[in-house]
Amino acid sequence: MRCILLLLLCLSFSMATAQAPHQWYTSTGKKTKFKKVLKHAEKSDIVYFGELHNNAIAHWLQLELVKALQEKGQMLVLGAEMFETDNQLGVNAFLSGEIEADSLGQQVRLWPNHKTDYQPLLDVAKQHGFPFVATNIPRRYASQVFRQGIESLDQLTEEEKAWIVPLPMKYDAALPGYQAMLDMMSGGHGGDNFPKAQAIKDATMAHFLLKHLQSDAIFVHFNGSYHSDNHSKAAVDQPGDGIPWYIHQDRPELKQLIITTITQADLSNLAEEHLHKADFILVVDEDVPTTY
Repeated sequence: MRCILLLLLCLSFSMATAQAPHQWYTSTGKKTKFKKVLKHAEKSDIVYFGELHNNAIAHWLQLELVKALQEKGQMLVLGAEMFETDNQLGVNAFLSGEIEADSLGQQVRLWPNHKTDYQPLLDVAKQHGFPFVATNIPRRYASQVFRQGIESLDQLTEEEKAWIVPLPMKYDAALPGYQAMLDMMSGGHGGDNFPKAQAIKDATMAHFLLKHLQSDAIFVHFNGSYHSDNHSKAAVDQPGDGIPWYIHQDRPELKQLIITTITQADLSNLAEEHLHKADFILVVDEDVPTTY
């Protein structure tokens, strides 16, 4: 109900301002349409829809993308940062009909905005028989890396290590996102443990994404935009960030499509700072109501 109300508010906003509340752009800043995004998604092995977690427009378009791909006869595998690997059995129990949505929280650690923003994706997966993969590292292990360093994960049991990327993991501190974190923490608490805690999330999501990748299906992954930004094919000099970088290290032949979400006051042009941030950039009016 809250999601419907938010979309109605967005519609009212659009009518009041005489403009749509969002605009699609290509990596190079050219205006485009959803159907172009869909066309490219159909040709991809992996599609990342990088979101702003509280953005109602992004969540709506995530759902629309999945529905549109399904309606075109595409087999899909869905996956998301919002579900942690050790909760996969609970997700599977919902998909198989063993439990209902209202009891999912008893088996799965759900985000506060799950009901409005992520449950609809699970519902579509269940309706069409699509797998839904919990890809993210259990939060306790990412927190452990931040507090004690990545070497502390060597002390995990073999059972615990099954929920994370195999160690030792690859890590490049020079990647734009990690470098920004290092700069942010310069002289502060955490040091290089901060970007490494982010990297262990990215690496784990990439590992479980590849583990569940199917040759006859498109894997559509939902994550915060910072987990997949800066990996545009139009900017060959950029090494990319996050999950796509890890995927490329192991499977460079895979076709990865990156969508990101940003907000701007002016939708008529893409701000220069956002050029080459992704293959497609969803620009949402910054005045659009958020989900929380």
